[in-house]
Amino acid sequence: MGASPFITTAHGKTVQRAFNDAVESASFKEGHGGYTGSIAEKNSFVRIPLPKGVKPYEEANRLIEEDDKRISDKWGPAGVFELGKDRWLFFGWASS
Repeated sequence: MGASPFITTAHGKTVQRAFNDAVESASFKEGHGGYTGSIAEKNSFVRIPLPKGVKPYEEANRLIEEDDKRISDKWGPAGVFELGKDRWLFFGWASS
């Protein structure tokens, strides 16, 4: 099996709540069989500081393209940026 990149947003008062909701939503949409290539395959996340003046989606794509070690393991954690107002951007590689 391979790996696919994903980027998804979620809302939640806490990053943990947003993550749980994103995983649950993706599992519902993509199925529960595994290897969806989505956040449904993740069981943890790592907060990554967003450099000042950098757009979140661009930085997420850059980290994915450069295979950043914090998010490069398809079985490892997703990366996450805080977007503000209880919004979070999750990204990384997932088994597919």
